[in-house]
Amino acid sequence: MYTTLLVRYGEISLKGNNRPYFEDKLLENMRYALAGLKTHKMRKTYGRIFIEIEDDLNEVSQRLQNVFGIISMSPTVTTTLDMDAISKTALKVLLDTPGKTFKVRTQRPNKKFPLKSPEINKQLGAYLLTNSQNQSVDVHNPDRVINVEIRNEGAYIYSRTIPGCGGLPVGVTGRGLLLISGGIDSPVAGYMGLKRGLELTGLHFYSFPFTSERSKEKVIDLCQALANYSNSFRLVIAPFTEIQKSIRQHCPEEFYVTIMRRMMFRIAQLVAEKEKALALLTGENLGQVASQTLQSMSVINKVVDIPVLRPLVAWDKSEIVEVARRIGTFDISIRPYDDCCTLFVPKHPATKPPLKLVEKAEKALEIETLLKDCLENLEILTLKARRQFTSCVSF
Repeated sequence: MYTTLLVRYGEISLKGNNRPYFEDKLLENMRYALAGLKTHKMRKTYGRIFIEIEDDLNEVSQRLQNVFGIISMSPTVTTTLDMDAISKTALKVLLDTPGKTFKVRTQRPNKKFPLKSPEINKQLGAYLLTNSQNQSVDVHNPDRVINVEIRNEGAYIYSRTIPGCGGLPVGVTGRGLLLISGGIDSPVAGYMGLKRGLELTGLHFYSFPFTSERSKEKVIDLCQALANYSNSFRLVIAPFTEIQKSIRQHCPEEFYVTIMRRMMFRIAQLVAEKEKALALLTGENLGQVASQTLQSMSVINKVVDIPVLRPLVAWDKSEIVEVARRIGTFDISIRPYDDCCTLFVPKHPATKPPLKLVEKAEKALEIETLLKDCLENLEILTLKARRQFTSCVSF
């Protein structure tokens, strides 16, 4: 019965002269998400995209549910601009939707239609009551709403709304470089970056043999989960063993974490230049660990002149965990395989590292040589979206 999927987008409609660019990017991402299914005709109108469905509706809506930029979808029955046809179709939708109470809500973009919205609501409500059993109207708290959209080409009738991820289409705000560990926070930060339209490349620091092959596999699986929200995800794996060994050998113990993070940021900026990324993205959360005090983050930031975005800086840990569970990364993140950030942690790391002392300690390192060796041995993977998606997060 439902042959059309009505797709709504919200924030995109506020973009003024840039709106066509945002809409076209959304359509491109939707087509990519539906790749492998039969051809779907898509038609764009103001604030709406209509898709003619030839495949299983659940499969189509599930794929599109994880496309950023979509705020909701509704399986829709289409009919002609004739009140008799509209009434009969609305009755089918009512009987197909469980519940004992209903109300009719009409939108009328087609101002040439002879009846106004309140008149349509009244006429349809009376017809539905007369032709159904054990039903009543409740305009305040109905079990379901029978929605009618009167457009130039026909009438669209639906009762079910499927939530989308919201946000902006991936790719419309540029490219960022996500520093991704095997923990809970950084994948969630990546998800939030994707939600704001960033196309992301991941950068992971790998310290074999101090970290196992399984720790690297965990990060690849996390990036695969993010790829499911962005069609594909590029991952750069940087060897970090020699840098950590050098820091441990030549630097004061209380500055291990600070100097390690500064080295990571130096490498990240160089990788970002190669990837044409305009900002770094991290999962840092203010006050969570020693390197995430305001003083530490300030000292670490000094080594880069590229913007550093921290989407989770003010979140509670419980909020981060909740989102991680819902986007399908939590169970991967808690696998018991340490990453390089959890190793080499001193007993008493500096929480207020003085910049001058940190810079003095770094003089014992051959920074340029360490950076060069790291960048010459990068491993690069491209992960494609898989079509078994988890539920998206809508705020």
